[in-house]
Amino acid sequence: MPLRIEDYALVGDTQTVALVGRDGSFDWMCVPRFDSGACFAALLGGPEHGRWLIAPQGADLARTTRSYRDGTLVLETTFTTPEGRVKVIDCMPPRDRTPDVVRIVEGLDGAVPMRMELVARFDYGSVLPWVRRTPDRRLRFIAGADSLYLHTDFETHGENLTTVADFTVRAGQRLHAVLSWQASHEELPPPPDAEKALADTEAWWREWSCRCSYEGPYRDAVCSSLLVLKALTYAPTGGIVAAPTMSLPERLGGTRNWDYRYCWLRDATFTLYALTLGGYEAEAAAWRDWLLRAIAGDPAKLQIMYGLGGERRIAEYELDWLPGYAGSRPVRAGNAAVGQLQLDVYGEVIDALFQTRRAGIPPDPASWNVERALLDFLEGAWQKPDDGIWETRGPRQHFTHSKVMTWVAFDRAVKSVEHARLPGPVDRWRALRDQIHADVCAHGWNANKRAFTQAYGSEHLDASLLLMPQVGFLPVQDARVIGTIAAIERELVKEGFVQRYPTRGQDGLPPGEGVFLACSFWLADCYALSDRTDEARQLFERLIALRNDLGLLSEEFDPASKRLVGNFPQAFSHVGLVNTAHNLSAQTGPALHRRQS
Repeated sequence: MPLRIEDYALVGDTQTVALVGRDGSFDWMCVPRFDSGACFAALLGGPEHGRWLIAPQGADLARTTRSYRDGTLVLETTFTTPEGRVKVIDCMPPRDRTPDVVRIVEGLDGAVPMRMELVARFDYGSVLPWVRRTPDRRLRFIAGADSLYLHTDFETHGENLTTVADFTVRAGQRLHAVLSWQASHEELPPPPDAEKALADTEAWWREWSCRCSYEGPYRDAVCSSLLVLKALTYAPTGGIVAAPTMSLPERLGGTRNWDYRYCWLRDATFTLYALTLGGYEAEAAAWRDWLLRAIAGDPAKLQIMYGLGGERRIAEYELDWLPGYAGSRPVRAGNAAVGQLQLDVYGEVIDALFQTRRAGIPPDPASWNVERALLDFLEGAWQKPDDGIWETRGPRQHFTHSKVMTWVAFDRAVKSVEHARLPGPVDRWRALRDQIHADVCAHGWNANKRAFTQAYGSEHLDASLLLMPQVGFLPVQDARVIGTIAAIERELVKEGFVQRYPTRGQDGLPPGEGVFLACSFWLADCYALSDRTDEARQLFERLIALRNDLGLLSEEFDPASKRLVGNFPQAFSHVGLVNTAHNLSAQTGPALHRRQS
């Protein structure tokens, strides 16, 4: 049986991450980048698909506690056994040339028998490498383009295609193990100094964390979420991945299993708010710059997501040798939604660039020309059906949220001319803005439901419509907005949290998923805008209570099994936490600020 998703911790070097189980096993790591093939893929299969375990022998009998060192992603896991106590310290140092994983085993008291098992399998568990010793006594694992180097203070040997070690750690003793990745054609890297790497890693993260400017009542939760966002940033380009995992199911045993190791344009405005309000303007500017580079080209070919460097080809395929997390198949790498038409992302991009100007981030000279090209395309495209915010795999529809976001595009364009004195056909844009607004109000409104619905003529609700007052389409006091919020509370709230929409087959997929955490934060934001402050705070506090013991959130939560589901940790969930905390603790939080654009 796999560990629960919430039993995993995150360590990373801002180019890739690893997930470490409560049992001391690295069960997921892609090297050298977030979107590379995994050398540890036990998360989606079993130990035979790759992992790195260091734990007490008979660890299932041990009591385990764990925490991050304050303000860092340096993980400490303490095992209490009948023989004594031992601490395993895990980190990934900020990258010099290659990704390294440092593991330090520290004896606290007694003498604890330990077990190490390293199963190196490249390409998501499908490739068994050759193993040999280097002249300096390290182990080298090599196959194709990949190689791993293992250096340990203790003796290792091979056993059933696994590198193992049995050793005892005593009180006051510190033993080291370092695993490094390198392209197989490159020269042997020098072995890193584990203790220096640990000290450097701790200092690097603490210096970054100290810049957090949030001082509200939820500071610990906000700072923890900002750490996650930094860990999910690909430092060379500034792109932020939606999650570092793929194919973790939205329902245990289900088929809604997607690869989230890419950068979504939809996250742009929310992410910019989270970073700038947290005091991280440089990261926000780097994200803006990534965005501009990625979308350069024909506006008609704007994609909803791109690779870490702005790559466009993200072909989806299935890994049929992996049984999937908890038997959830198929296991998918890549994401076919890259080819979808989602009109809302045009509004999201234009709003994000508008908000960077409002936030005082130095403008990019090319930004306005890019926005005008997108607006020119949108003038002729906004009336088309599209695939919608949730990347449904059914037929295209006139999704209400998509139309609202095209209104946002022209609204921000008008305001850019009015307030920033940028050149453009403002009268034509005003007319288009009014035309779209009237169209949504006429066709997106369902009189029987007394609510806006997912698509024109639809009976189905959609939680994305909670964003209507937040983007300024209608005031939150408008009877139509009040009715929409009430309908979502009535039909989409499940055990206190919000589902995206009814998944009863109309989206081209089998039904069933958990509640969507970002949507639940949006409902709390609407409560805050409506002066329903107590309800907003209660919902927010229920949401942050879903975090695991290290403050990490996945994409969704399954109320039936009381488990986190979906890819983990999820940037969108943590962005929602940061922004809602600001909405609850500041007079001009993101929801109010964006609405007043």
